[in-house]
Amino acid sequence: VQLVESGGGLVQAGGSLRLSCVVSGTIFSINAMGWYRQAPGKQRELVATATSGGSTNYADSVKGRFTISRDNAKNTVCLQMNTLKPEDTAVYYCNALTRDIATMTLQNYWGQGTQVTVSS
Repeated sequence: VQLVESGGGLVQAGGSLRLSCVVSGTIFSINAMGWYRQAPGKQRELVATATSGGSTNYADSVKGRFTISRDNAKNTVCLQMNTLKPEDTAVYYCNALTRDIATMTLQNYWGQGTQVTVSS
């Protein structure tokens, strides 16, 4: 199973970026997909998650500015980030909680990360 992210970059404060992540490989299903981020010297933190049923969850710091969307048919998840702030600067990681097709056990996968830098 591979997670491939795209869409990071450098943007000025107040600007927007859109991150995308595609999950490939042989899986039975994807239970939840989401985005996490890690700033230098800090722990990785949840940004937003979306379940297969459509429920979403956001960190308080991004509510009202970020929107997570998921396409179950294409095994993709996107994060639209608006009104970006310098404190949003971090490496953003895609995450997928999948059910293995052979064992039916839940497996957790991460993407390689994509840098988001917001200048003031």
